Amino acid sequence: MAEGRERTKAIDRTPEQEVSSTEALSRIEDPSPRPAESEAEERLDDELDRLADDFDGEVGIAVRDLARGWTAHHRGDEFFPQQSVSKLWVAVAALDLVDRGKLDLSKEVTLGKEDLTLFYQPVRTLILRSDGYTTTLGDLLERAIMRSDNTANDFLLREIGGPDVVRKILAEKNMGGIRFGPGERKLQSRIAGLDWKQEYSIKSGFHDARGEVPVETREQAFESYLKNPIDGAIPVGIADALARLQKGELLSPASTDLLLSILSRTRSGPRRLKGGLAPGWSIAHKTGTGQVFEGAQAGYNDVGLVTSPDGRHYSVAVTIGRTSRPIPQRMQLMQNTVQAVINYDQRAERQ
Repeated sequence: MAEGRERTKAIDRTPEQEVSSTEALSRIEDPSPRPAESEAEERLDDELDRLADDFDGEVGIAVRDLARGWTAHHRGDEFFPQQSVSKLWVAVAALDLVDRGKLDLSKEVTLGKEDLTLFYQPVRTLILRSDGYTTTLGDLLERAIMRSDNTANDFLLREIGGPDVVRKILAEKNMGGIRFGPGERKLQSRIAGLDWKQEYSIKSGFHDARGEVPVETREQAFESYLKNPIDGAIPVGIADALARLQKGELLSPASTDLLLSILSRTRSGPRRLKGGLAPGWSIAHKTGTGQVFEGAQAGYNDVGLVTSPDGRHYSVAVTIGRTSRPIPQRMQLMQNTVQAVINYDQRAERQ
């Protein structure tokens, strides 16, 4: 980035989209990242710009060096769709309630057909196999993060009190620049120009209903979502939240360790950020993938904490708001971002 580039922009939002009336960026630890001061920082700044500019799509990237307290970003103060990245905030809210003694992850619950949602939900097979599936809230938390299971996540969300509880906890923890939507059913239906009906969860119900929506209606709903995503977040806000999670500022030590452990075992997106790791490096991450309309996808993301062999941490957020580029090229962008972080780490250590 060129020195002095404008970092903070006006943000459109509605009461439903924002967690409070406070300006999103004002609650971020580093709302206006300082200019690059070293050669390593300048080169990372430039590399993020180059990677995003060379990619045909709407891209936001943020990288935070936890040790130096410095953030590089490209369009990092603009809202991009989160999609399943938002499952991370359900997990934070649930574990916050655990820390307060208001939620017990060992509690047994039974999921039935009425709890099914749409798209990716591996637990669906278990529910239908025995006309119900009994498990614990802790198991649902792991399924929601590790496998991005929509039914597990929405059940957990309802169990902790719904979207308003998540928004309240985000605000209490000063997690700026992060919106939380209405849950998978309503969110995905709205993007498709539909109102959710539980019958959509049966077999191909949602896809069939979406196929009947007039093209003009779908296009209007799709474009409206991209213009002002109800579940959107700014990359700098995500990177800041991940940094604070790693530093133990969001949850108790036990809950922090649990969530980081779950994130480190994420199965989705093995060729996104994770695909760019060098030997000895590790990642704890969460992916997000949105709907496709006429060849364009609304949301293709991966965010996480990248750790060097020597224990240095970097929070990374790569969010693609809209693109028609082939999936391998999207994954390559994410891998290249991680490789840029690794190169920065090596240069910074030599200075």
